[in-house]
Amino acid sequence: MGRVGDFLGRDSTRPGRGSAGEGVHMADENTQTAPQASAADAPRRPYEGVPANVMRGVPDPASARLTWTDGGRSIDYVSTAAHLDVRDDSGRLEGKMFSLSYVAVDEEGQVDAARPVTFAYNGGPGSASVPINFGGIGPRRVKTDGTSHLAASAQVADNPNTLLKDSDIVFLDALGTGWSVVADDCDPATVFSVDGDADAFARAIMDWLEKNHRWSSPIYLFGESYGTFRNAVLMRLLGERSVKLTGVVMLSAIWDWVQTLPGEDLCYLGMMPTYAAAAQFFGRAGAGVDPDEWFDRAMDFADDTLAPALLRGDRLGEEREREVAEQLSQFVGLPVEFLVKRHLRVELTEFRRELLRDEGRVCGRLDMRFCSDEPSPMQTSFDWLGGEDAAGDAVEANWANAFRAFCADELGYKGPAVYLGQNWERVGHKWTWQHEVPGTGEKVGAPNVTGDVALALRRNPTMKLAIIGGRYDAATTFWNVRHDLSCQFLSPALKERVSWMRYGCGHMAYVDEPTLAAMDRDLHEFYEKA
Repeated sequence: MGRVGDFLGRDSTRPGRGSAGEGVHMADENTQTAPQASAADAPRRPYEGVPANVMRGVPDPASARLTWTDGGRSIDYVSTAAHLDVRDDSGRLEGKMFSLSYVAVDEEGQVDAARPVTFAYNGGPGSASVPINFGGIGPRRVKTDGTSHLAASAQVADNPNTLLKDSDIVFLDALGTGWSVVADDCDPATVFSVDGDADAFARAIMDWLEKNHRWSSPIYLFGESYGTFRNAVLMRLLGERSVKLTGVVMLSAIWDWVQTLPGEDLCYLGMMPTYAAAAQFFGRAGAGVDPDEWFDRAMDFADDTLAPALLRGDRLGEEREREVAEQLSQFVGLPVEFLVKRHLRVELTEFRRELLRDEGRVCGRLDMRFCSDEPSPMQTSFDWLGGEDAAGDAVEANWANAFRAFCADELGYKGPAVYLGQNWERVGHKWTWQHEVPGTGEKVGAPNVTGDVALALRRNPTMKLAIIGGRYDAATTFWNVRHDLSCQFLSPALKERVSWMRYGCGHMAYVDEPTLAAMDRDLHEFYEKA
């Protein structure tokens, strides 16, 4: 993604700015010390798209025993920053995946192996895991302030809604992001892909379980955004490798890549309820209606009215098209003529610019409630605007700073100066989307991994699945994931294993503190569910 915590996106172009900088370089696994020659003297990497030489090897692990408290309850835990081996079946090293773990311990420092362990990550592809950690479910969190941009002095404190209360947590950075590195002799194409990425995570997870003697623990996955795309493949893949999962959490889910492609009606259908939610938030529609009821009305309109209209194309007729445009206008707050001119299909970048044009403001994408001043008249590129997002600007740097301070000051971890919070240019832009949903017999370039989710549930009907979404998320819209799973025709017994959680938030649900508190309660119930 162009922004941390986000997936490639449905805006009309790539999601964001370029890479934050150059990252680390891995030497042979046996290299323990840096060479005497400078990085400039090192040979040029043979693979385009891999961070340039900055260091050889990876830093030594670092740990500290800490205490989390919310004033009435406390948990002692050990936090460890370290790298996990990603090796193929022959034992050849493909990369080292950075992990930051939080493991609860008793007074004697002993670990409870019966306690769940959750592997958590963001998406992109090309994003590291800092947002979901220091923005959301980790034991430390940057305090947010509604939809206001945070100052550099924003407070970092123990997180009253941390998942650590219910599970140990291991945050993982995908290869090529954060401080994770690809081996010199590994072709990045093997790991910068739908299947290669899931394979790398499977191997890193098994490495952590083996090194930490946690094979008997209940195992959970917690992915956000493209992390849910990863989850879909990973939950099937781990099952095939005899790693039985207890539960999977999908935060801001995206499973069908077709809905991200230009001109796809599934995109416009998914966006419509989110547009309606944003229009109501800014007082342009839905006056006096409960926000959840308004969103449900919009979801029904997308199903019952807009979908048939889009399906008919120019066979709809001008009269009926105007009728639908008039109804659509009441939901999304845009003029009827604007909607008619676009044949009921409004691109996200257009909507973001048009809704508050009279106020000189542009809506966010990850969370449409966040706004910024409109760009100057010369900045007309949709490609550029697609990556500009007030929702990310408001919080991302604060999360990165909190993470760096924690690793350095509390763990004593000596990481490189540059942490690739997002690496769109070298990872996401190079991504291979080819994937074969099991049983279809064909790899496709715009896969729908809902089939992987359904297959994993059918193979392991004891597994729990939580699907979390927000009304104001224009990156991974709630309508689409509901539509995707409904098309799998799961049995009533399997449907009972699925928990749906929808909140008044954006893509990064945890930015919104009331949502984080509600999600904390719902996830506690989910983890307790038999």
